Amino acid sequence: MHPRRSRRRLPAWAAATAEARLLALLSPEPAHGTGWTPDVDPAAASPPPRVDPGGRGAFALVAVVVLVVAVVAAQAWRSRPHAVPPRPLPLASAGTDAARVVVDVEGAVRRPGLVTLPRGARVADAVRAAGGTRPGASTAGVNLARLVVDGEQILVGTTAPAPGGPGGSATDALVDLNTATVQQLDALPGVGPVLAQRIVDWRTAHGRFGDVGQLREVDGIGERKYADLAKRVRV
Repeated sequence: MHPRRSRRRLPAWAAATAEARLLALLSPEPAHGTGWTPDVDPAAASPPPRVDPGGRGAFALVAVVVLVVAVVAAQAWRSRPHAVPPRPLPLASAGTDAARVVVDVEGAVRRPGLVTLPRGARVADAVRAAGGTRPGASTAGVNLARLVVDGEQILVGTTAPAPGGPGGSATDALVDLNTATVQQLDALPGVGPVLAQRIVDWRTAHGRFGDVGQLREVDGIGERKYADLAKRVRV
């Protein structure tokens, strides 16, 4: 038989102390009423968790920064002082006026007077816009294929009176350079349709003739031709 080992009992105070330490280890808060705080080594305490954004987190952070910068830049752009541009002139009416011409159609037409035509129209278009010729009227002396010029007068079925002829004095028979049509200038001696058109073109480009001497500036009028025309025209 083995001899029974005798169990050694701990003192009461030692048992109470051991129980309190065990409770302190198992509980996150110190036991109340014991007055004992478990010994904790600061060096052994776990460090605070570190935030590691990772690849996706870094991309999201960069995107947020770019968005903030873009919003700030947009606000700064909108708040900048704006220069008020000058209001453009209405070009529609100006373009419309520049694309049209107004001529006076007189003589043997149904509706004599002013007609408005698109630029590039011809005498035939002007006669048609005036209602066409009257019955029995002849257009033999009218160049229907000629391009019309803004502000000119087109005579249908009539011719300009000869200077000094019957029906008026020599002064009344003089052709006015500022109102004469191509047909009236063409009727002057020594002036054909080409030269008559050049005189009208000069008037269109430079305005009214200030004096008869400005005929020398028209291409094709030399001193000899000017001497013949000067006695037959006026301003």
